[in-house]
Amino acid sequence: MVIFMRDFVAEMGQDQTKQQIEKGLKLYQSNDTEKALYVWMKVLRKTSDPGGKFRVLGCLITAHSEMGKYKEMLQYSLAQINTAREMEDPDYLTEGYLNLARSNEKLCEFQKTVSYCETCLNMQGTTVSLQLNGQVCLSMGNAYLGLSVFQKALVSYEKALRYAHNNDDKMLECRVCCSLGNFYIQLKDYEKALFFPCKAAELVNDYGKGWSLKYRAMSQYHMSVAYRKLMRLPDAMECCEESMKIALQHGDRPLQALCLLNFADIHRCQKDVDKAFPRYESSMCIMSEIGNRLGQASIYVGVGKCWILQKEYDKALDSMQRAHDLAEATGNKLCILKVHSLCEGIYRCKEQQDELREQVVKFLQCVEELELYCGMCGESIGERNQQLQALPCSHIFHLKCLQTNGTKGCPKCHRSSMKLGFV
Repeated sequence: MVIFMRDFVAEMGQDQTKQQIEKGLKLYQSNDTEKALYVWMKVLRKTSDPGGKFRVLGCLITAHSEMGKYKEMLQYSLAQINTAREMEDPDYLTEGYLNLARSNEKLCEFQKTVSYCETCLNMQGTTVSLQLNGQVCLSMGNAYLGLSVFQKALVSYEKALRYAHNNDDKMLECRVCCSLGNFYIQLKDYEKALFFPCKAAELVNDYGKGWSLKYRAMSQYHMSVAYRKLMRLPDAMECCEESMKIALQHGDRPLQALCLLNFADIHRCQKDVDKAFPRYESSMCIMSEIGNRLGQASIYVGVGKCWILQKEYDKALDSMQRAHDLAEATGNKLCILKVHSLCEGIYRCKEQQDELREQVVKFLQCVEELELYCGMCGESIGERNQQLQALPCSHIFHLKCLQTNGTKGCPKCHRSSMKLGFV
């Protein structure tokens, strides 16, 4: 009888925990974030049910991620892993490590992200944890992109896309398409950079009636960046305004920072530095607050370009040095390459030959390290807007080279299949 009563009380406690978690979710979905957090924190303090504790920690992780409170997100992820270990459940442990990977990705700790993702993929869980593998591959792809390891990033994105298609997971497919848009922005294939977020926007329109508006905001932001690169500035502004509107409604601070950065870049492209500078400053305030160091590096590059427009070369060099230090700290080699390229131009304008030669040497070293050249023609990739194409092995070439210099295998790894990859 005592055992029965104890089990009955435990079940009652689990039901109450579940009800309170659901109450918090409804509040959160209604944009009443403060009340939702209050409810979840109360559950976290009171519940003795490990499963309930794990779920409420998951809610707190998601909320703090969208608010840009990444350090708190990291702390809740660590607590979630400890809870999963107590439960000795590999599925829960896989989810915990995925959240730990995501937390480190947001904090630009990309090597740690890759390591935690590998831990997830090596876990021997059930089909439940296997369903998370697509999300794990997406996070790993984002980390490799943060490190400018482009082939491994593309391999991870392709795997994530296959998981999305096999499981009919349209939300995951939408997120992968946005990441692929960012991938091709960095390699300067702006046609593909626009294609993928447009595909994400189509998925939102066709399947996203019950989805969070953040998916629409995310696709609109990436479309805006691609339009800006294509110098379709009115389209870029329209998409960015739509994204910013949703970000403000939902208190999505990270997306607000990205939109402000993009607004600043649009104004810079219009050579309106008086409008660009305050938007860079506003974006920097949020980027610094949330800990997005790579975002801060991008801001300094943009500010430096504004100073170049005004021929304030010493101020431009100061901005470039700040961008270089942040990029080096996060391991983003592409940003370092951009800085050397811009500094080369500055020293050429200042007619400082020794410094110019130094930047040229460093730029070429970065190109060599990144392997940013076509394996067929030997010319660089990512220097200007050009159509690119990946083979199934994820090696990337100029599309025109593949079309004109047909071959039986990949020139880099000699794999025989020449069927073009989807991405």
